[in-house]
Amino acid sequence: MTRDDARALDAVDPLAPFRARFALPADLIYLDGNSLGPLPHAARAAVADATARQWGDRLIRGWNEGWMDAPTRIGAKLAPLLGATAPEVIAGGSTSANLFRLLVAALRHDPARRVIVSETGNFPTDLHIAAGAAGCVPGASVRAVPRDRVMAALGPDTAVLLLTHVHYRTAERWDMVALTAAAHAAGAPVLWDLSHSTGAVPLDLTAAGADLAVGCGYKYLNGGPGAPAILYVAARWQERLSNPLSGWMGHAEPFGFADDYAPAPGMRRWLTGTPSVLGLAALEAALDAWADVPLAALWAKGAALFDILAAAGDRAGLECVTPRDPARRGSHISFRHPHALALSQALIAAGVIGDFRGPDLLRLGLTPLYLTHEQVWRAGEILLEVLAGEPWRDPRFTARPAVT
Repeated sequence: MTRDDARALDAVDPLAPFRARFALPADLIYLDGNSLGPLPHAARAAVADATARQWGDRLIRGWNEGWMDAPTRIGAKLAPLLGATAPEVIAGGSTSANLFRLLVAALRHDPARRVIVSETGNFPTDLHIAAGAAGCVPGASVRAVPRDRVMAALGPDTAVLLLTHVHYRTAERWDMVALTAAAHAAGAPVLWDLSHSTGAVPLDLTAAGADLAVGCGYKYLNGGPGAPAILYVAARWQERLSNPLSGWMGHAEPFGFADDYAPAPGMRRWLTGTPSVLGLAALEAALDAWADVPLAALWAKGAALFDILAAAGDRAGLECVTPRDPARRGSHISFRHPHALALSQALIAAGVIGDFRGPDLLRLGLTPLYLTHEQVWRAGEILLEVLAGEPWRDPRFTARPAVT
């Protein structure tokens, strides 16, 4: 592909107008939206309104003017991106906290089933949270096995199968339908971590028969650093599981102030503490930017951007560890290089922001909502230049920052 080829694709790109909805520095190519999405202009305005007018002028009245309903209202806006129904989704908390709640609930559901099955090499916090959840339930444990042995690890003792739908390192994507069916055949629900999936790949939790899911709002959804997270519980599970963090917002009458806990109906029982109003305001504004996005065009463009960078990696002789088949991957690409940390830092200095995942992966996010074909083509050319000139050998690029 040439620059002219890339520009020709941009000229007919139906997603081109959406780029203007984001604050994007002109002097860099941002390929890290799979870690933190850029700032939507609407989110800046929404947070300003939430502070100056809602908090500043309306004060406590804000709770009766939209704050109280924000978790379920925003959940309804998330539902189409998940392939779920509005009454099955809420926004709030963190991915880790939501994961913990669902895991403990699943472990307590059936005393004969006390094992969380997961994958070795899963995103570390998922395994850490799983171990913590198992420690809260007598007799519970975690069984983490290599990817190719997950199905065989399921059995009559399985309380829940915990998987990250798109792998954070390689972008390899599980077949949600097949794994959900396998878990159900073993009598267990599946808990999907959709952090690298929502807004990145097509999702249809309903069609897949999914049970439980979590995800974050700050990657492809552009909800801001530490944005409120996603919590999904299929309707058939909502009355069967109990929220182990039975806080007042999940009570049937939170302002009845009763000593005894009575769970609210439906997804409201999965609320716990006071909602984070400012974070929810930013996330809601970011989600509004998705309301008119043609999703079929988004998925197609993501595949095209991948091909541009994959071709550059092939020219450079880099090993691509991400599956080439679009149906088997997420929306980032990872290359193996023995000095991947220094390479990623040298690319950032050259105006291409990606990231590093140890021990040896350069990871580059492909976010079609605001990236152009020409930008990704140029990123590939810069990658080739950095590899050829080897500026990454400079000692300043070998120092490991706190966040990579």
